[in-house]
This record gives sequence, structure tokens and C-alpha cells, in this order.
Amino acid sequence: MPSWRSTLTAAEITEAPLRADYTAAARRVLRREQAPYLALRLLAAPPLVPYLAAGLAFMNLVDDVAESGTPQERERGLKELTDRVGEALESGRSADPVLRAYAHAVAVRELPVRWVTDFLAGAASAEAGFAGFDTERDFQAYLDAYAWPGVVVFTGLQYRGGPDEAAAAGWRRFVDAAQRADFLADLAGDLAAGRLCIPRDRLAEHGVTRAELEQGRDGAAVRALLADQCARARAALDAAADVVDLADPGLRAVGRMMTELMAHQLAAVERAGVRALRRDVGYGVLAPLRILARARRGRG
Repeated sequence: MPSWRSTLTAAEITEAPLRADYTAAARRVLRREQAPYLALRLLAAPPLVPYLAAGLAFMNLVDDVAESGTPQERERGLKELTDRVGEALESGRSADPVLRAYAHAVAVRELPVRWVTDFLAGAASAEAGFAGFDTERDFQAYLDAYAWPGVVVFTGLQYRGGPDEAAAAGWRRFVDAAQRADFLADLAGDLAAGRLCIPRDRLAEHGVTRAELEQGRDGAAVRALLADQCARARAALDAAADVVDLADPGLRAVGRMMTELMAHQLAAVERAGVRALRRDVGYGVLAPLRILARARRGRG
């Protein structure tokens, strides 16, 4: 693995203050999400790594503000953050090194700013006041408003000028699969926190109540509901397979690892069945390492 200093140099980030900003952004990612950080460092082409690390740090920053505190605190925090991001994008100045690094990445990689503004608006409208979904249409609207731009503010930095129409559509398919798999893996924790992420009309269709899910009850109807949700996630994952080919060559190994990890986690949810209502389903320890090793061999 190249040193961080040589990685910054490969990305043509040579000024000491900027190098410090990107280092702060990378450290934030490492503290919060070690696996994605290692995937970037080990698998992505060095000239892309600092920009993607800054993008991931920014995405995590917005997520953290949108998901922390009371609804009123979230609203205030996102409004303040939106103002700070706007200033950073316009002037390059900010008290936060993560925002300085991200503003520089957006400018250098020429990512259309609308992805950033859409993400911040979606964080305030779709995530901060999240109340679940009545229908599949509501779920798709959530993806369009929040999850899709949230992925592109990070992954879109791999493309000079941002993703073209085909690449953007590919990441939209990817985020559909990723969000379905994530909601299923986090069912127990979300229900305990008062979040129901399965559309309510799906519960009605199978004759299942929210209380049955919250209580982790076993039964034919609950099993059928979970099997249906897993099948929908599996179909979405199959539809997103081309995202690897749509990625920049320097990021394809990372894309391959991300899709394999999703498939692994979804298979774990399928095996867990109703147990997924009682305990969140993680990746485990060995499987991510095996998938990382395979992706690294493939990159070689």
C-alpha cells in the first residue's frame, strides 16, 4: 500500500495546508468506518484516493448531523451545516478541514454542485424527519431525495466533471440495492429505535403488524414478508451489477468489493430469517477479509 504522503502527491495535492486538510478528512473516515477506508487505500488508484476519502468524510458528516439529536436539533444542525458548506464551496474557506478538503475536491474534480445541494436538502427533508414509508413509491422518493445524491457526492468524484447519465443511473440502481440490504440488516436496531423501514403497505399485504415485527414474533406471515423483502433486495442487487463496469478503472476493485459485501450480508439476512428481527446482521470478521483479498488479487 502506498504511503499517505505519496498518495497525496499522486493526486497532485502538494500544498501543505491542503495536504493537512485531506489528512484530517481521511482520519475522520478511519475513525468512523475502517472497512471503507481500508478498501480505498488498498484497492483504489492512488490519484483518486484523497478525493474519495474527502467525499466519504463529507457524506458521513452530513449523515451524522441528520441522524443525531431531536428533530429540532437535526433541523438546526442541517441548516447551519448547509450554510457552512455553501460558504466552503463558494470561497474554499471554512473552519472545518473536512469541508475545506471536500470543497477543493469538488472544484478539482468538477463535480456538479447540484449533487451536494440535493444531498443537503434531502438530509433535511427525507432523513432528519424520517417517518417510514407508506408505499414503495415513498421508498423510491427517499432514494431520489437523499440516498442517491448521498452516494454521488462521494462516488461521483471518481469522474472528472461528475458522472454522466449512464453512470449516474448505475449508481441509482446501486443505492436501491444497498439501501434495501442495509434496512434488512439493521431491522432489529431500527425497530428498537422506532424506525420501520419496510413500506407499511407490504406489511398489510402479508397480514403482518408492526407490533409483530417489534416483538420479533415468528410465524408464516412474518417469514413470508421477510422473504419477499429479501427477494426484492436480491433483484435490486442483480440489477446493479453493472456499476463495476461503469466505475472508473481505478475504482472498479472497490466497486466489486462493495457489491460482494452486499451480497454476503444479504445472504446472511436470508439465513437469519426472523432472527433478523431480534439482532442486527453484520458482515462478520472473516468474510470481509476474504472479499478484500479477492478484490486485491483481481486488481493485481
